[in-house]
Amino acid sequence: MSRVSHRLANRSDPRFPWLGEDDRFSFPPVETAMPDGVLCTGGNLSPGMLLSAYRQGIFPWFNDEDPIVWWSPDPRFVLIPGELHASATMRKIIKKRHFELKLDTAFREVIHACSSTPRAGQSGTWITGDMIEGYLRLHELGYAHSVEAWQGDRLAGGLYGISLGSAFFGESMFSLEPDASKAAFIPFVWALAEAGFTLVDSQVRTAHVESLGGKNVPREEYLKLLHAALHSPTRNGDWSTLFPEFPDSATYRSLCEASISGVS
Repeated sequence: MSRVSHRLANRSDPRFPWLGEDDRFSFPPVETAMPDGVLCTGGNLSPGMLLSAYRQGIFPWFNDEDPIVWWSPDPRFVLIPGELHASATMRKIIKKRHFELKLDTAFREVIHACSSTPRAGQSGTWITGDMIEGYLRLHELGYAHSVEAWQGDRLAGGLYGISLGSAFFGESMFSLEPDASKAAFIPFVWALAEAGFTLVDSQVRTAHVESLGGKNVPREEYLKLLHAALHSPTRNGDWSTLFPEFPDSATYRSLCEASISGVS
């Protein structure tokens, strides 16, 4: 614990102001990012700094030994909610309701699981202790949300991210059971689409999201999608109360009703 706190103190610039959720910070123009997507370093992970970054098409991403690094890659990997592709296999899994799906009941557990769950080809995690604290603050303020797949009282999988306007910025997901994160993510995107969300920002390409319809778009096109999404009101607050019917949506309901009626 002291190790994480020590690194947090060293990583955040003490000369940089702590920004509240209503404060704004202007990052360098994203067009000045390096070819690998790195825009700048420094600052802190205060609510206003993080929210300003997302509103400008920027996100933090760094390892435990690094300074705070801010990215705006070109191209950007996105999923348009109405273009989600759910395979026949995943539709069958969702029909069987192996998992109970919930929103915002275990954000702390989800982000810690995303940080600690081993991943193929990765020896460490970018979800550092100070990143966790930063996103916990955003969750307490109603901007960061978790989607959870439960089996009884066991958290089997899930994901978390940030919501601004009609955009959801997916940060990370994990599975302790096969297909648990997909079984949470797919109905979640169906619900987002029905609620009028227009953009799921996955930041960089993953085969997982690509199989669901994710695609690379030029940064210029991404910024247009983002700016349009930010004109919509933000659903700020506890999503377990703002979306009490989740995972119910027309698509989810139709799929499950077909299962009850015996249609495969």
